[in-house]
Amino acid sequence: MPDLTLENPLWQGAAPLILASKSTARRALLTAARLPHEAFTVAVDERALEDAAVRTGADPAEVAVQLARAKALAGSAFLPGRLVIGADQTLALGIEAFHKAPDMAAARRQLARLAGNTHSLHAAVAVAKDGDVLFETVQSAHLTMRALSDATLDAYLAAAGDAVLSSVGGYQLEGLGIHLFERIEGDHSVILGLPLLPLLAFLRSRGDLL
Repeated sequence: MPDLTLENPLWQGAAPLILASKSTARRALLTAARLPHEAFTVAVDERALEDAAVRTGADPAEVAVQLARAKALAGSAFLPGRLVIGADQTLALGIEAFHKAPDMAAARRQLARLAGNTHSLHAAVAVAKDGDVLFETVQSAHLTMRALSDATLDAYLAAAGDAVLSSVGGYQLEGLGIHLFERIEGDHSVILGLPLLPLLAFLRSRGDLL
């Protein structure tokens, strides 16, 4: 169902946007901006697409773009005439890419690897309609995690629980994960996985927003 909880006098679109994602953080961003939208889950083999992209020389930022594009196109194949938003995010420490940890032990190893270092979050967004990509971009944020003792890691993992397995890097900055960091550089929406400002500019260029 369309999310029309809050009306937006700036919205001029003919139909709600389609968000090809089950991410609650991305939905929350669109809701906060009062963009009418519906969520639509698409079936995309992200790991296979990422592996293929890496084999052709794609860096983590380009991988995010390719994944966002694939999601937008997959959604547009099922929803003719609608604007479909695809979004994805990759995390890299230098050129080393990270993925969601399969278990708590792996999450602890990842956090220990990130501790005391600056890693990058690359967030991409693509918009497709009727099988054509109308817009895509990627933006990056840089996050410096503080040094973490074994006691701090143990306490954090015990408190955060299985939530650490639901995100790349093992943290949610909007929650307990903020305690892991000493410096954050980048747009909030980029950190949450959906570069909102360039998306809004694209919608304005089409006349969907005032």
